[in-house]
Amino acid sequence: MTEPMIALSGQNISELCKHQIPGQDDLSLLNKLQAISGDFPVRLARTGDEWYRIGGVVDKAGARISNDLIEWVERTFLECGQNFQTLIDYARDNQLIATRQIGRTLYFVIETGSKAEDFILLEIDKTREVSDRLLINEEHLPQDLEDIIDPLTPAMIESWHFGHSRYHYRRKTDIKLFMETLIQHHPEEHPVRRFLDDWNRSNAGKHVFSADWIIRPYQHTGRYGEQIINAEVVNIQSQRLPHLEDLVGKQGSTLKNVLTRFDRQAGYSFAWFFYMVKGKLVSPHNGEAVYRDISGDFAYLPERDEAVLRDWIASPYNV
Repeated sequence: MTEPMIALSGQNISELCKHQIPGQDDLSLLNKLQAISGDFPVRLARTGDEWYRIGGVVDKAGARISNDLIEWVERTFLECGQNFQTLIDYARDNQLIATRQIGRTLYFVIETGSKAEDFILLEIDKTREVSDRLLINEEHLPQDLEDIIDPLTPAMIESWHFGHSRYHYRRKTDIKLFMETLIQHHPEEHPVRRFLDDWNRSNAGKHVFSADWIIRPYQHTGRYGEQIINAEVVNIQSQRLPHLEDLVGKQGSTLKNVLTRFDRQAGYSFAWFFYMVKGKLVSPHNGEAVYRDISGDFAYLPERDEAVLRDWIASPYNV
C-alpha cells in the first residue's frame, strides 16, 4: 500500500467515528475521511437500507442501566440466583425498558488506481438508539430468557430517542487484495473476477468502475471451521435507467441506436453488457441478438467490446 494511505488504518477510522457527531448529512465525515486519505478521492457511494438490532436497558426515567440487553439479562439472571421469577419481578417492579438500535450502513469508496478493482471500500454504520418496549409484558409473561430478550408479543411503548446518532466503524476492504484472496479460495474463475476483467479490457474501463458498481465482500467461518469467502457485484447507479427493450428482430443502425441510447443514459460505453451480466434491466437474449447482428453484415461494436461479447457467447456467466 502506498505511503499516503498509511494513515487510513481501521484504528484511525474507528477513532474518527467515535469523535464525529452525525449532522443532517454525512459531509463532515466524508471530509474527515478525505483528510486522512491523502490524494486519493473519497466519496459516499451508497447508503444501505435501514436495519435494527437489539439495544440496551433503561429505567422508566430514561436513565441508562446497560448498553447491552443480552448481557444484562444473562448477568442479572445469575445475580438473581438463577431464579427466573425473581428476574421477572425485578424488571417489572422497576418498569425497565428495552431499547433498540436503528441504523443504516454507509459505503464509502476510496479510489486507488485506474483499474476496476483499484478501490478501498469502507463500511461505517450510522445508528441511533430509541426506546422500544417494556422489558416485561404483563399480559404475556416471558417463559425463558430468550422471551425477555426477543419476545414474540412485546409490550410496545411510545418511542423516544436517546442522545444523538453515532457512527460505528465496521470494516475496511482493499478490493484489489480481497480479489487476490478470493481467487485462492475459488480455483475456477470466479464470476466477479471475470466481471472485473471484462470491464478492464472493454471500453467501459475508461469509466471509473466504483462510480457505478462496488464489490461487496463476504467472509465467514463454515460449519467445520473452514473460511468461506465470496463476493457480490452491487450496482450503485442512482439514476433510474429504463429496461432495455427486446432487441430480437432488430438489426444494423436501429439496434446500434438502441444500445447507444442506453449507454448514454448510463454514462459510459458498453454499459448494456454489464447490466445484462448482472441480470438487471437487460435480458441475455439481447446479448445474443447483438452477437448475431455483428456476426453478419454489421460491425458497430469497438473491437475490444466485441471480443468481450464473443467470449460471453462462448462461455456465458452472470454475477
